[in-house]
Amino acid sequence: MGRITLSALLLMVSSLASAAQTVTVYSYRQPFLVEPMLEMFTKETGIQTQVVFAQTGLEERLKREGRLSPADVVLTTDISRLATLVEMGLTQPVQSDVLNENLPSQYRDPDNHWFALTLRVRNIYSSKERVGAAEHISYEALATEPFQGKICMRSGKNAYNVALIASMIAHHGEAETKAWLEGVKANLARKPQGNDRAQVRAVAEGACDYAIGNSYYYGKMLQDDNQRGWADAVVINFPNQDDRGAHMNVSGGVMAKHAKNPEGAKALLEFLSGEAAQGLYAELNMEYPVNPKVAPSELVGSWGQFKADALPVFKLAEHHAAAMKLLDEVKFDL
Repeated sequence: MGRITLSALLLMVSSLASAAQTVTVYSYRQPFLVEPMLEMFTKETGIQTQVVFAQTGLEERLKREGRLSPADVVLTTDISRLATLVEMGLTQPVQSDVLNENLPSQYRDPDNHWFALTLRVRNIYSSKERVGAAEHISYEALATEPFQGKICMRSGKNAYNVALIASMIAHHGEAETKAWLEGVKANLARKPQGNDRAQVRAVAEGACDYAIGNSYYYGKMLQDDNQRGWADAVVINFPNQDDRGAHMNVSGGVMAKHAKNPEGAKALLEFLSGEAAQGLYAELNMEYPVNPKVAPSELVGSWGQFKADALPVFKLAEHHAAAMKLLDEVKFDL
């Protein structure tokens, strides 16, 4: 075996030092949302970041890469994806007083494997012209006779709807939730189709009087010249304000199991839970901050205060499989 020259050794040390000051992020979150926060993080800490963006397949990539994976942090949407990362053994726990202080306990994994970084509400929209505000509406009411033929929604198996159904199971049990799903299906104005924005459009165009969709899409439509008319035609309602509160879902982050820079990864997660990053999240994506010290954007705040369901978000993951089973049993999308 040949000797390592001094120059080669110095180059190796320099490379290792550089890697120690870089955090590699795998992200399902879009570049326009993530990059401003990462730039702020680097400016504040001096730690560089490099990002791999994807729409699908990050879990499989992490599993395939194994110990050789360069990922330090994974940013993703929806509690089901966070839970899947944990279930596949692709994460490691993070012990952090900062995260515990910044994030309410219902938005953290009990074993500290994942941390919510933004909140979104599953709202019910009503036609401004035909219905008006529906202040006392509930998810349960959508299965009742007054809503017959009046509801639009996307596929029941979309992650956002699966999480909502999981919350119904957590509150009411499987048998009652199955009956509710059958009632909602019977009240649909059309077969489930399209995305969340398409449901608001359907209300605006008169295909239905009510639709289910995430809160931040409403904000995005109001800022889009081509879609503002759809948003202006509906009222955004926060369901279940007379009882448990509106269903909440999250986006969040984890530290990868084989993180090469765990201290940098921890620092990034802590930064993203802090007031500066939370405020930027709120402005860029119209989501609600998880950190209770941070107010929503001015636009989102204009929709009014609401009562949020206090159900711990990890409970949604626990009932994910049961929710999928019920959707199959009632043939919801057919």
